[in-house]
Amino acid sequence: MAVLELQPLCENLLPAVVALDRLALGGLWTLEGYARELDSPNSDLLVLRAAPTPERPEPPPLVGLACLWSILEEAHITLLAIDPHYRRQGFGQTLLYALLDRAWKRQLEWATLEVRFSNRAALSLYQQFGFTQVGIRRGYYKETGEDARILWRSGLKQPDFPDTLAQWQSQIHDRLARSHWSLSLPDDL
Repeated sequence: MAVLELQPLCENLLPAVVALDRLALGGLWTLEGYARELDSPNSDLLVLRAAPTPERPEPPPLVGLACLWSILEEAHITLLAIDPHYRRQGFGQTLLYALLDRAWKRQLEWATLEVRFSNRAALSLYQQFGFTQVGIRRGYYKETGEDARILWRSGLKQPDFPDTLAQWQSQIHDRLARSHWSLSLPDDL
């Protein structure tokens, strides 16, 4: 079983993050943009990658990345991207869970994000985590003019939310195991 490592972004991974951004998001952010996020106390930028193995000791490429901004009581999820070669294995669930866990640890009250109308896979993922549509941003995606759905997830400070997090974590571990992956989390996540 292969091991996935979930960790906060560090400076030495910036070029790999930009490469993944170009591959999965079409170049949404620049190297300078990611570097600014590293310095922001209000950002949580996480990366997901396969752990090195004896057969492949060099650092493997990143397979996913996600970011949230802490704005007052809100966790604004700014991006969630998975390398197209690694989709449909539970990696998006893993990153979304990690962001919501970070939001809970920051004592934020709700989470919000925008998603393309055409991105059915992402919409399904967000709905699994309790997000509902609360609005539309017309022409949000400038390169295509496509509208975005505004999604919202409340209840992060509810007393039962840690139980919800634990259920999600169990489901994610099961999903990853079906795809022959296990998850390694650092102590600070």
